[in-house]
Amino acid sequence: MLRLNIHRNAKILRFLFILFGALIATVLIAVYWVASGVQTTTYRTSWIGNTFGGGAKWVQNQVIDMYVSPDGTVYTNSPWDEAGREAGVYKNGDAIAKAEDLHGWERFGGIAVTASRQYMYVAMSQGHVDGKDTEYPAKGKSWYCVRRYDLSGKPTPIPNGKGWDKSMLVVSDKNQVSGLATSGSELYVAIKDENKLRVYNTQTLEEIRSFSVPNPTKIAVDKQGVLWIMQNQKDGAVQISHYTKTGNRLPQVINNVPGANAIAVDNQNRLLVADNGKNQQILIYDTKNKPQIVGTFGLKGGIYAGKPGEVGDLKFYGITGIGVDAKGNIYVNSSGFNSGENTQQMKTGTDIRKFSPSGAMQWRVVGLPFVDNADADPKFDGLHLYTVHDHYVMDYSKSSGKQWTYKGYTLNPFKYPQDIRLRVAHGSPFVRRIQGKLFIYFTDMFGGFLHAYRFNPATDGEVAIPSVMFQGTPGLQEEKIKPGSWPPNQPQIGDWIWQDKNGNGAFDKGEFDASPRDYPYQGGWWVDSKGDVWKTLRIPEGIRHFPLQGIDAKGNPIYTYSSMKKLATPAAIKDIRRIAYFPETDTMYLSGFTERYPAAYDDGAHFGSEIFRYDNWSKGNRKERWRIAVPYDPKASSEVLTASMDIAGDYVFIVTVKTAEVYVYNKTTGGFVTKFKPGPEVASESGWIDIPYGIRAFRRASGEYLVFVEEDAKAKVIMYQLPKKIQVQTASSN
Repeated sequence: MLRLNIHRNAKILRFLFILFGALIATVLIAVYWVASGVQTTTYRTSWIGNTFGGGAKWVQNQVIDMYVSPDGTVYTNSPWDEAGREAGVYKNGDAIAKAEDLHGWERFGGIAVTASRQYMYVAMSQGHVDGKDTEYPAKGKSWYCVRRYDLSGKPTPIPNGKGWDKSMLVVSDKNQVSGLATSGSELYVAIKDENKLRVYNTQTLEEIRSFSVPNPTKIAVDKQGVLWIMQNQKDGAVQISHYTKTGNRLPQVINNVPGANAIAVDNQNRLLVADNGKNQQILIYDTKNKPQIVGTFGLKGGIYAGKPGEVGDLKFYGITGIGVDAKGNIYVNSSGFNSGENTQQMKTGTDIRKFSPSGAMQWRVVGLPFVDNADADPKFDGLHLYTVHDHYVMDYSKSSGKQWTYKGYTLNPFKYPQDIRLRVAHGSPFVRRIQGKLFIYFTDMFGGFLHAYRFNPATDGEVAIPSVMFQGTPGLQEEKIKPGSWPPNQPQIGDWIWQDKNGNGAFDKGEFDASPRDYPYQGGWWVDSKGDVWKTLRIPEGIRHFPLQGIDAKGNPIYTYSSMKKLATPAAIKDIRRIAYFPETDTMYLSGFTERYPAAYDDGAHFGSEIFRYDNWSKGNRKERWRIAVPYDPKASSEVLTASMDIAGDYVFIVTVKTAEVYVYNKTTGGFVTKFKPGPEVASESGWIDIPYGIRAFRRASGEYLVFVEEDAKAKVIMYQLPKKIQVQTASSN
């Protein structure tokens, strides 16, 4: 027994020795990594606005058409998705595939999609590529095609097919495919601007016949093999007509849905029509004789029913696709709103939902932001975030990518049809509390204007109301604005400020404050915590300060040119770009190009090569406390440069364009602290930073930092969570 105890004790001692040795080795490795400059700051990567974090899975942007197969597989098509999922495939709440080789080499998606039991058919276009004349269209030409894929997303060759892999059926060299459907062995292809519907064999893709249909778009085939075809009318209305598959027009017509935007046939052979007008509903028709509405699906008014803008399971917004599977489950896609018929304009996102026949939501996938960033409402300690169109509520106790809940869609095209977000879908918000009231200021992808929005929850719920707009002098040679330029009623010469004096959110006469022409090339915008607006122009006297003059009776901030102050650019900055001022400490941060690090070429979107901090700014001090040389390589392409900056708590945060790396500097000393980049939670990847305010930072009451970074590739905003004391990287690699 004694010998057994001795043996056991020897094993324990050996185990402890090994454990101690491992601990010493771990410490030595850690010391080595720190001494070698390996980043030691712990941070967490998360994301906002997409169901999936990236890698092989993300929800594409701007779905324009959707087809649902009998087994519930969802096929989608978009004119453009930055990361290449123009045509996506979804099932059971998962992104299971995409149409391959549909991005780059002048290939684009389209506005129609369908599938059979064997193939997926995708409307797409192929442009000319220099040096590729045999496999691509001639210079100055494009092919408008149907491309055939197997159900896993791989292109399949066809007899007499075009393109490098012979998978493209060229339908037209002038007009895009506007609708697709299959029935048995036949593929129906609508070409709206040719007033034509062509019929092809699904296996050979040889044309069988064609017939005339005025302005055809979406197509649905009922269980008798008869076609329902949406047709655009000259007055902007939509008519849904009934045709035999050989082209004979039948008497049944639906013409009382002014917002009709998608159609499908359900498992009961009823016709479903998406009303994308004010109703934002699915209308259900019995079509046995004269079409009669026998039901609706979704709340009347969509996202604007009940509390306007508040997201709800049965509240739709910008319906672009509907479908029904063999079990009667209903699928609806919302892609937000954009003015006009230009499908190359980006919508606000993709929101695909599956419902049971009784209306209970089964699953939902979304891809909401694109060329967009988030900012925090300072009143709620980072729990409420806003992008250009959307409101999210956060729960930081949850895992990465699960912390956000989609709370509100802040755009209402029916009540505020002149909202600039209907025309310009990209940009970055500044979220501010001014005199306790919530405002969002928004600038576009190029920083050409600054637009302010107010909120009135009692009348508009989650909707942001157009309030104030700053417009700089256009960079045109003409002295006057051309007649008919948007927005209406603007002054013809120089800068202007619009204020929504009557509260209707429209650009009415008498609501503009005009100024003589100023320098047309802007560097940046800033809204400080008091509500003052700052603008930089790329000239020696290049800082414009608009002090807030109060809030009017309608709730709009008041700014005037008579109160505007012109300030000189500090001499060390030869080309000023970004600006950030903090009235609480009277501290100014500026970026730009300098004599020491000049710009390699002229590009108004660039951030500059250095950042400067000035204390006691309002007292006239122009001696910098410090200056930082930021990542910028004048000998390289524009990819190697800094995009944006923000300041929060003890730190200055910047982000680079192509690598999307965040650099952190000590706000007091200007010293480099650390840098970090997207972690494994988002597949260690990011798209480029495409906007001048692609980074936002916020310090919570606990001291934790939230850093939001635009991610333009896969329809999301990346969010980093950092400790209140960020570990200094000992060997700087900036």
